[in-house]
Amino acid sequence: MLIAVAIFRTVPIYASVGQGSPPQNLPTQNQPAQNPPPDLKSPGFQEFSDRVQKYVQLHKSVEAAVPKLKATNEPELIVAHQKILARKIKAARAHAKGGDIFTSAAKGDFLKAMSSEFQGPQAPHAKATIKQGAPLKRVRMHVNEIYPESLPYTSVPPTMLQKIPKLPDELAYRVVSSDLVLLDVKANLVVDYLPGVIPVEATNGQ
Repeated sequence: MLIAVAIFRTVPIYASVGQGSPPQNLPTQNQPAQNPPPDLKSPGFQEFSDRVQKYVQLHKSVEAAVPKLKATNEPELIVAHQKILARKIKAARAHAKGGDIFTSAAKGDFLKAMSSEFQGPQAPHAKATIKQGAPLKRVRMHVNEIYPESLPYTSVPPTMLQKIPKLPDELAYRVVSSDLVLLDVKANLVVDYLPGVIPVEATNGQ
């Protein structure tokens, strides 16, 4: 008599939806997906950094031709020297316009960085830093113009600085209203700016 023998092989059993542990790498309802910050080596940021370096070369070339300011505590002399430097830089880049340094590709990366900064766990701190500056109505920036002494600005939150390209000593980021300004700190000159990249709720108390 032949006896049929059934051989069973163990196969993996997958839990149906709603049973067992949830699949990994999938966002849960309590953890909304966040926008990741852009890569600092991305083409947009690289293009921005390259143009920043070209500006700094121009700045140093112009500054070398301006008589050096001797150590002094007199603000009038400091301001006068600053204005001379600014005037000569303006002349050297007379055709400068918005987007020369904050190119369209760079703007996309900066927007990703801002979105990441104001949506992640550091968002409350970032908003608090932005609100430390005096509230401003809509202010229109002008490239290649001296930054008005009477116009307040806010420093960029430290956590945001980690997500955007580092600047040389001649330049600094500033937040004015909802704009990100690239400022020549020695000449007090607006080098370029990105309008409307700071979320409105970060500046109006929400």
